Formats: sequence, structure tokens, C-alpha cells
Amino acid sequence: MQSYLFWKPKIDFVVSLIAVAVLWPFLLGILLLAAADTSSSGLFVQKRVGQHGRLFDIYKFRTIHPVSQRISGLGRFLRRSKLDELPQLFNILRGDMSLVGPRPDLPGYYDRLEGNSRRILQLKPGLTSDAGILYRNEEQLLSAQEDPESFNDHVLFPDKVKRNLEYLDSISFSNDFRIIIRTLVSFF
Repeated sequence: MQSYLFWKPKIDFVVSLIAVAVLWPFLLGILLLAAADTSSSGLFVQKRVGQHGRLFDIYKFRTIHPVSQRISGLGRFLRRSKLDELPQLFNILRGDMSLVGPRPDLPGYYDRLEGNSRRILQLKPGLTSDAGILYRNEEQLLSAQEDPESFNDHVLFPDKVKRNLEYLDSISFSNDFRIIIRTLVSFF
């Protein structure tokens, strides 16, 4: 495990660099479409909790019109397909994120963990995770609840913490590879 923790950031960087090199025309096309669709720069930047509780700027393609505050037609597709998250490849290149790790959360969740659960903050947030795959349709799940905030705070978030701690305790190249394959399969 220790040797993998040494190699993990290097693997993340190389894989992300290759992905950006291969996908750049596609990424540029989505950026231009998102910009036109939302009358904005096409990019959404927000503070998230990173490794050791440090805040960082996460990148996504903009899916909500900044004036109307409504999800655009293209935005709905980008969110459903998770293509809105592809700019996070640049977060990985910057060293803020990893390919696999706990999905980055807004301030007020991971940064407030206590006891053993705080161990999650040892990890860089990831582009994908077991919890991210399981709760891929989190927005729909929350919108179906009578009290979405309570459901998130008392059901979803504790389960994500549990799953992310399990990931931390079993971190390995083979586990990361399995999660990446599961993520790719979930697209199809």
C-alpha cells in the first residue's frame, strides 16, 4: 500500500495528461456549447474541501444559466451523463484531486467530520469512487425525498463516509482500476 501511495499521484497525472491530450477537441467543444447555452464563460468554479481539509477550486462545465438560475437543456444532459465533470481532469493535473477518491464535497461536510471519520481527509478527492458510482443519480434521489437535506445528512452522507473509509482501508492499484472500470461501465 505504501508504494502505491507513492505512485498514485504520478499515475493520476500521467493518465489525466493523456486524457486531456486525447479529449481536448471534445472538451473545447463542450466548453463552447456550454458557454453559448448558459450565456457565460461555460465554466463553473466552486470551492470544495480537499485533502487535509484544504479548500480548492473545482472545475465543471456550467449547466445552470447564471441569470435565470435554471438548468439548461444541454446542462441537464451534461449532468445526467456526468460530462460536466470532465474539467476536473485539470484539477487532477494541478494536484488538487485524484482519479479515484472520495468525491469532493462542499464545505460543511467532510471538513466537519470527527473522530475516525476524519481519516477521509488523508485522501485527495477523486473524479470517481464507489460511493460516487452508487449515488450517481444523487440529484434525482434527493429530489424524490420529502426532506432532501435531512435525507442527505442522515442517510446519504453517512453511507458515503462509510464507503470512503472502506476505500481508504483497502487502497490499491487493483481497487482503483476496478473502480475506474465500474465508472466506465456505468456510462454504458
